[in-house]
Amino acid sequence: MSSAVALTPSIVARAPKALLHDHLDGGLRPQTIVDLAAESGYDGLPTTDAVELGQWFLDSADSGSLVRYLETFSHTVAVMQTREQLVRVARECALDLAADGVVYAESRFAPEQHLAGGLSLEHVVEAVLEGFAQGQQEAAAAGTPIRVVTLLTAMRHAARSREIAELAVRYRDQGVGGFDIAGAEAGFPPTRHLDAFEYLRRENAHFTIHAGEAFGLPSIWEAIQWCGADRLGHGVRIVDDIETGADGIPVLGRLAAYVRDMRIPLEMAPSSNLQTGAAESIAAHPITLLKNLRFRVTINTDNRLMSGTSMTREMQLLVDEAGWTIEDLRWATINAMKSAFLPFDERLEIIEHVVKPGYAALGARA
Repeated sequence: MSSAVALTPSIVARAPKALLHDHLDGGLRPQTIVDLAAESGYDGLPTTDAVELGQWFLDSADSGSLVRYLETFSHTVAVMQTREQLVRVARECALDLAADGVVYAESRFAPEQHLAGGLSLEHVVEAVLEGFAQGQQEAAAAGTPIRVVTLLTAMRHAARSREIAELAVRYRDQGVGGFDIAGAEAGFPPTRHLDAFEYLRRENAHFTIHAGEAFGLPSIWEAIQWCGADRLGHGVRIVDDIETGADGIPVLGRLAAYVRDMRIPLEMAPSSNLQTGAAESIAAHPITLLKNLRFRVTINTDNRLMSGTSMTREMQLLVDEAGWTIEDLRWATINAMKSAFLPFDERLEIIEHVVKPGYAALGARA
């Protein structure tokens, strides 16, 4: 298949995908939310019609404000407070991603937000891991195998990051791949959690940091140079350190050059960035400029429910509106696998025996 050949949704749907940035509480099925709310007695939903509810999440998140975007999670978190609820949500997450052609996924969630039903942090983590194990087993049986790893997230406005970091280390041989901090960036710099990051580094543990989405270059600089992040969650504002020279050639500032030189992965989510005001359009999204400059960009969903999206949709949008080719999609997928919080040999196995053959079957050039 030539790069000039139009990539149809059916072709993109068949492409193997690797997903590094997907929130468990941002990807529930609308019907599952309705079911779990009814079972638990939660009466805060704006509607109990699953179709209308799905549209409500999309409309509410499509405000241009990160703060309002984050408010939609109160409803999903409310129905993720028991072991049974967490198992179901995690199982369905694995199945939904597998059905979308995702062969490797990292799903993140904040254990501290799931304690209202009396669960301990350990019970929360174990329930989610059980759900992912069930989903992976069912997906393999259905002929759509997927590897799911989870990341434990600490909320940047709270004070439990060291505790969550220790939890991530405790469960890292049982399916937890790393650590993350999330939540509103403004007023809550990553250096507030320096103790957690220093602990993780001493333990040789992986971590990513939400940075450079709603807040700019200082957030990215702190995440990398003070905290030592392995990856950047979003990182879209790194373009603030790239100017257009007199000859029209992009000129990188020292921070942008460092990010590119060090191959620091950028977990980019185009549709989500449009909703939170971090980008104006898919066509103008910085991911394409950064791809052309050979930053290590990856394509992600962020929150599938709130953005009404999937990996297939994110890829198709880049194809249709930003001119991406099958080779571009392949390159970004390999970037993601190179950057995964997996042992090197396991990453290589998926790249060489799943991703490359999958794209070769679609006609992508080696």
